[in-house]
Amino acid sequence: MKDEITIALAGNPNCGKTTIFNNLTGARQKVGNWPGVTVEKKEGRLKYKNHEIRVVDLPGTYSLTPFSIEEVTARDYVLNQAPDIVINIIDASNLERSLFLALQILELGRPALFVLNMADMAKAKGIKIDADQLSGLLNLPVVFTVGNKNKGTHDILDAAVSEIAAFESGKTARRINYGKEIENCIEMVCADLESEHGDPVRNRWQAIKLLEDDKLIKEEIQERSGASEALETAMVCRQRIFDLYQDDFEIILTDDRYGVIEGLIKATVSLSAQKRIDMSRNIDLVLTDRFFGIPVFIFFIWAMFQLTFSLGAYPMEWIEHGVGLLSGFLDRMMDPSLFKSLVLDGIVAGIGSVIVFLPNILILFFCIALFEDTGYMARAAFLMDRVMHTSGLHGKSFIPMLMGFGCNVPAIMATRALENQKDRVLTILMTPFMSCSARLPVYIVLAGTFFAHRAGTIIFCLYATGILLAILTGRILRGLMFKGEEAPFVMELPPYRVPMLKSLMIHMWDRGKMFLKKMGGVILVGSIIIWVLSTFPMQTEFSVDYDAKIETARSASLARTATLQNETERRQASDELGREIQHMLNLKEQERVAGSYIGMIGKTLEPVFLPIGIGWQASVALVTGFVAKEVVVSTMGVLYGVGNDGEDELSNALKSSGMTPLSALSMMVFVLLYVPCFATVVAIYREASPKWAWFNVVYTTTVAWGMSFLVYQTGMMLS
Repeated sequence: MKDEITIALAGNPNCGKTTIFNNLTGARQKVGNWPGVTVEKKEGRLKYKNHEIRVVDLPGTYSLTPFSIEEVTARDYVLNQAPDIVINIIDASNLERSLFLALQILELGRPALFVLNMADMAKAKGIKIDADQLSGLLNLPVVFTVGNKNKGTHDILDAAVSEIAAFESGKTARRINYGKEIENCIEMVCADLESEHGDPVRNRWQAIKLLEDDKLIKEEIQERSGASEALETAMVCRQRIFDLYQDDFEIILTDDRYGVIEGLIKATVSLSAQKRIDMSRNIDLVLTDRFFGIPVFIFFIWAMFQLTFSLGAYPMEWIEHGVGLLSGFLDRMMDPSLFKSLVLDGIVAGIGSVIVFLPNILILFFCIALFEDTGYMARAAFLMDRVMHTSGLHGKSFIPMLMGFGCNVPAIMATRALENQKDRVLTILMTPFMSCSARLPVYIVLAGTFFAHRAGTIIFCLYATGILLAILTGRILRGLMFKGEEAPFVMELPPYRVPMLKSLMIHMWDRGKMFLKKMGGVILVGSIIIWVLSTFPMQTEFSVDYDAKIETARSASLARTATLQNETERRQASDELGREIQHMLNLKEQERVAGSYIGMIGKTLEPVFLPIGIGWQASVALVTGFVAKEVVVSTMGVLYGVGNDGEDELSNALKSSGMTPLSALSMMVFVLLYVPCFATVVAIYREASPKWAWFNVVYTTTVAWGMSFLVYQTGMMLS
C-alpha cells in the first residue's frame, strides 16, 4: 500500500462534515449549524501510522447530479482527481435522506466508507442502527462518530486505510440494482459504451448519467468518436421509460433509489417504542410562526446590536487607555522630528483609532456564530422567504446576506450554494447593502457622539435600512435585468443544538483575526499615506496666531487661579484651561490640515458632499473608505486634528467642527450604502463578472448619495 493517500469527505449540507475534517486535520475551518457552510473544497494533512494522509473537505451536496456550483465541485473532484477513498459523512438521525447521496457514491465503484455522524442525536431520538447489517448489505465499512465531541475519529482512519488496502487486494464495490426496465436501459447503453472504455463500472455510471440526461456527461461523451450510438440509445430508452410510466427517466430512477433506501432502512434501523419529544419542533412552533417569528427575529437582531454597543463600551475604554499610555510613552521617549510625527500622528493614531473597536466586532462575530451553531440561521432564512419573494428571490438567498453582517467577501462567496445563476448574481448585487463589521466603528463614533444612549437603536435602524434597500434593489433589478421564473425554495431546517463554547470562541477569534490583519496591512498603509498627504506641504499660514492665543489664555487662567482660595475651584479652573487649550490646538491642526494636499483634495470634493451635509474632512474620509471602511475613522482622526488623543477627543472635534446630529445621520446612511471595500469589489469581479463589479460600484454610490440627500434635506426642512 502506498505511503501517501488521499481521502475525500463528502456528505449532505449540515451533516457535520467540516467538523470531522477539523477533527482529523486539526484545522479550523468554519463550522456552522446551517446548510452551505463549505462553498469550496478545503485541504488538510495528517500523519497516521506509516501514512501521509491528505484530507479534502468537499462542499456539501444532496446528490452528484450537478445543479449548483458546490455539486459540480464535489462531483468533479471525485471523478477527475480519483481520491483513494470517499468517506461519506451521514447524519445518523436522518439516514433516509443521507443515503440518496450514498447510493450515488456507490455507483462510482470507488472505495467508500460510511461515517454515521451525530450518533448521539440518533440515540436521543430513539433511532437504533445496525451498523454491521448495513455494512454487510453495502459491502463497505460503517463507523459511528460524534463529531462535536471528537468521538470515533481514529475509527475512521483505521477503517479507511483497511478499505483502501482491501481494494488494492481485489475487492470491488457492491453494485446497486434497480427495477427491471431501468436495468435493461442501463445495459443497452453500457453495450454501446464498452467499445470506448474498458472499465465496466465507469461505463455503468456513465450510462446512468446519460439516461438521466446529464449535460456535462453528454458533452464529455460527444467529444469521443462513435459516441452517437450511445447517445441515440439513451434517447430511445428515455422515451421508452416515458411511454411506460408517463414520467421522465430521472424521476423513475429516483423512485427506484428510494426503494433501495427503504429496503436498507427496514433491514437496519429500528425505532424505540418510547415516545420522545422533538424539542426542535416545539421550539419552531414559536420561532418560525408566521405571526411571532418575524418579531422574534427582529428582537434578536436588535439585542445583538445593543449588546455589541453596550457591553463593548467597557473593553473599548481599556484599549483606548492603553493606546493613550503607549502614545504618551513614545511622546516622552522620542525627540521632536518628522519621524516622531509619522509614528505618533500617523501609525499610532491611525491604527489606535480603529483597534479600539475590536471588542465590538468580536461581540458581533460571537453573536453571529451563536445564530449559526444553534441552527437559528436557517430559521432566519425560512422566515425571510416570504419577504425575499418580493425581490424575486427565496429565503436561501438571505443566508449570504446575513453573513454580510460579518464580512461581505465570504458572504458573496456563499452565493455559490444557489442553483440558479440569475439568483446568484442578483444576491451578490444585494449583499453589499448588508452592513459589514468594518462599518461598525464609524457608526459607534458618530452614533455615540450625537445620539448617546440611543446609539444602539440608531445602529439597529441602519442595519434594518440596509436590509430593506437590499430587498428593494432586488425587486428593481429583477424587473429590469433578471427577468424569469423564481426558483422554488426548499430549505433544510437542522435540529437545534447547544453550541459548544470552544467552537463559538474559535469562530469569533478566526473572524477577529481578519480584522487584526487589516491593522498590519491595509489600515497601516492607509494611515501612512493619509499622514503624508496631511503633513505636506509643511509651510502653513494660519489665519490666527494660535500660539499667542494659548499663551494669553494660560496667563489669564494663572492670574484668575491665584485669586481663588478653594482647591476645588482651582482644579476646575485648571480643567477649563486644559479644554480651552486643547480646543485651540485642534482648531490649529484643522487649519494646518486644510492647507495640506489632503485638504486640497477635500476642498475639491466638498461641492459633491455639501448637499448631503458632509464637510470636506468627512468627504475625504469617505473616499479613503473604499480601501477599507475601518480607515474612515482613522482618517477623520487625522483630519479633525485629534492626533492620538482617542475617541473622546474625536467626538469633541466632530461637535466643534460644525457637524450636527442630522449631518452625522446622513454620513452614517452614506457609509451604510456606498461602494463596498476594494476586497468586496474584487470578490464580485471573480464571482460574477467585471461588468457587475463596475455596476455595483456605480449603483451603490448613487443610491448612497440619493438616500443621504433625502435624509439631510428632509431633516433640514423639518427642523
